[in-house]
Amino acid sequence: MRPPSLWVRSYGRGASRRFLASVASEHPRIPQTIIEKVVQKYAVGLPQGKVVKAGDYVMIRPEHVMTHDNTGPVISKFKSIGATRIYNPKQPVFTLDHDVQNRSSKNLSKYAMIEEFARTHGVDFYPAGRGIGHQVLVEEGYAFPHTLTVASDSHSNMYGGVGCVGTPIVRADAAALWATGKTWWQVPRMVNVELRGRLAPGVTGKDVIVALCGSFNKDEVLNAALEFTGEGVAALAVDDRLTIANMTTEWGALAGVFPVDETLLLWYEGVLKKLELRTFASSPGIPPPPVHPRINAERLKALRANNLRSDPGAEYSSHLVFDLSTLVPHVSGPNSVKVSTPLDVLEEKRIPIQKAYLVSCTNSRVSDIAAAAAVVSGHKVAPGVEFYIAAASSAVQQESEKRGDWDALVRAGAKPLPAGCGPCIGLGVGLLEEGETGISATNRNYKGRMGHPNAQAYLASPAVVAASAIKGYICGPDSLDPAKLPPVQAPTFSIVDSASSKASADAPVTQEPLLSGFPAVFSGPLLFAPQDNLNTDGIYPGKYTYQDDITLARQAEVVMENYDPAFATLVSSLVASQVKAKDPNTKEGAILVSGYNFGTGSSREQAATALKAAGVPLVIAGSFGDIFKRNAINNGLVCLECPELVRDLTEAYAKDRKRGAGGRDGELTVDKGLHVSIGMTDGKVVLSSGVPGKEKLYAVKPIGASVQELWLCGGLEGYILKEIKGEAQVATQA
Repeated sequence: MRPPSLWVRSYGRGASRRFLASVASEHPRIPQTIIEKVVQKYAVGLPQGKVVKAGDYVMIRPEHVMTHDNTGPVISKFKSIGATRIYNPKQPVFTLDHDVQNRSSKNLSKYAMIEEFARTHGVDFYPAGRGIGHQVLVEEGYAFPHTLTVASDSHSNMYGGVGCVGTPIVRADAAALWATGKTWWQVPRMVNVELRGRLAPGVTGKDVIVALCGSFNKDEVLNAALEFTGEGVAALAVDDRLTIANMTTEWGALAGVFPVDETLLLWYEGVLKKLELRTFASSPGIPPPPVHPRINAERLKALRANNLRSDPGAEYSSHLVFDLSTLVPHVSGPNSVKVSTPLDVLEEKRIPIQKAYLVSCTNSRVSDIAAAAAVVSGHKVAPGVEFYIAAASSAVQQESEKRGDWDALVRAGAKPLPAGCGPCIGLGVGLLEEGETGISATNRNYKGRMGHPNAQAYLASPAVVAASAIKGYICGPDSLDPAKLPPVQAPTFSIVDSASSKASADAPVTQEPLLSGFPAVFSGPLLFAPQDNLNTDGIYPGKYTYQDDITLARQAEVVMENYDPAFATLVSSLVASQVKAKDPNTKEGAILVSGYNFGTGSSREQAATALKAAGVPLVIAGSFGDIFKRNAINNGLVCLECPELVRDLTEAYAKDRKRGAGGRDGELTVDKGLHVSIGMTDGKVVLSSGVPGKEKLYAVKPIGASVQELWLCGGLEGYILKEIKGEAQVATQA
């Protein structure tokens, strides 16, 4: 896979077209999904008649690009690539939301610098306390139906709850967007998620996505764009849709889009009325308020008149069916979103908790706070339990205060936090300590994310979190009526794969020409991490993510700390002991091999830069999380997929011949003295144990010229810098 030559040629004029969208002919129109249609609207540089389809690399100019606390590093990247002005100041949006509890002079100075940059360049800016960026983008219409909005954060999928194609990018992409208004994207494969039936009373959108993650937990939607369909969608409130779309990230998808239907349009009419009440325009003599620039009657009217839908015959790689009427409340965990259990099963175990959380962009909206307030009414938080609450935005908190729900939670003993991410990202007060168990309405319960790696974290709906907080153990609210719920069992679900999606494993590997200076071979000792879904928190702990001045050397020291604290030392010793290759066309270093969905999780690019800084020039996995792969490409870390090698290493060295529990000798990172070399022209992988004649061969798909060029430039930042300088020279000579 490769970014398009169009992009590699400075988003330019003489671009090769072979990696762009499929050619449309004079024959009947090629059917598209609604997601493909939206991407078509925002694709630039397409030859006339091109039709965007899944798998295409396209240049996109999204409606908006959001950055949050990571705006600081993006500013540094923006300046380092030689850019001096924002291409379109109306495109970026800055929202400070992650480390809002940090009142240190260093953090406040960073926030002030971001605000000053925004004002200098005319960029929309939302300060700390206004709310979590994803919620703000929905409230303020930056995420709007049938638009494409990206964010340098993995939970931009949430925008799909309002019919917006939201997808994550990384910091280097954000800098490129600021400078040029464009970036590259590979259109994901399409998956149809059909929802049937209706939810029983007391079952929520959180239960839906928790159950989906647990039911389809074999990477069925990995790196896909999901389109939610079926008669069950209409009965889902918009807040439920936002929750489901938000956690399609944890499910493994790159986008999760709900239709623009009457439920959504009526919701927007309610939003419009609230916006009109921001002033006293209803009083005699007071002029009407100014029209909101993004959410207004004219735009809603146009939406009704030109509603997009998927075409009959549009292609999907898979069709998932999920019966909402068979679903009971579910809980995710511990420490994995791929494990979901009916609430009744866990309630019988009376699992004690020490902390409960009603925070995050997933489940801290007005309806969520109201549900929790109804549960705690007349009760107190149980002794020994700390219950933390934070609204998704200041607007949410104001409305919840007006309704009396916020005060009801505080009176019950909940501890309020400022509107922001806080504990969800492992920042600020109230984190899980060693040996503690917590239940949260957030989106991730990865090991170590919300506190100590030796803590247990569960995910559930706001009502279940509140009930657990007042009873001291994981349980449901008293209002749950078993007579109105379906039988406690696995929900009904099914999957049908499209025959066209099954690529032939026997397809021959095509040779790739090498650019001058790009290594012909990557070679080094092999380290095996026998783990699927090794997430970015495991690769690069969240507590270091917003230390903007952290050096690459320090990143190398803490890499994989949450997965294997001994990893960095092991890599350092192996790299130091390597004999320098005689062939200048060979790139040496420790070669890391891991399981499937490597790098899943957040959009932090340090997960890639830390591995590279430690001396790992190339990672082989069964498959990669798309955001990690994007970060890797943009930072010059080579990623290759070789399921056969992963299979054989698992069989030979993983405990019980299964990934997930380390090596046979109890080690988390397996080092058995193996050596591997990978040819970059033919994709030939040679695995050797040091014994002559005991080599084993594998094949991978070589990387293309565009990714090679990024590597030679040190990544996207270096590439754009080169292009900016090239354009300046051309202008000077003109």
